[in-house]
Amino acid sequence: MKEYKHLSLRIDEEMLRKFRYVCKYEGRSANRQLLIYIRDAIGAFEKEHGSIEPEQTEP
Repeated sequence: MKEYKHLSLRIDEEMLRKFRYVCKYEGRSANRQLLIYIRDAIGAFEKEHGSIEPEQTEP
């Protein structure tokens, strides 16, 4: 079973309200939507710069 980590995020009220609107439109929770954005960002980075190995901690 995977172990999940917690991540805190500071965000201003207007941006959070708009983000929740997008999440609701997409039919996803805020957590799920953030995971999709993070996965897409990692994929774009790896496409341009090459695969990141799990043990790598710095660029």
